[in-house]
Amino acid sequence: MIGYVRVFAHSNSLLVSHVRNLLAAAGIPVELRNMVLAGGAGELPLGECEPEVWVAEHNRERAESLIRDAMAGSTEQTEWRCSNCGETLDGVFEACWRCGTPKA
Repeated sequence: MIGYVRVFAHSNSLLVSHVRNLLAAAGIPVELRNMVLAGGAGELPLGECEPEVWVAEHNRERAESLIRDAMAGSTEQTEWRCSNCGETLDGVFEACWRCGTPKA
């Protein structure tokens, strides 16, 4: 039997779902736990009511790295030039607004 470990917990279930989707997109099987326990806060210890993301122990290191990178985000927004039409674009754009060419 594969042992599962908790890699993420947060009171915001949308953020927990986002992390789940991030890991699933990377091919890591994920279990969500405590997604409906928020109503038990007060009767149950708060830390036991937070929605959680669990993965198989052998995926822990990769999952934690992906989560860390996602939570850190990229602050660098350097401009880039479209290789097709030459338009200069802000770093937030993933494709040229003029011709639709993806950022290289």
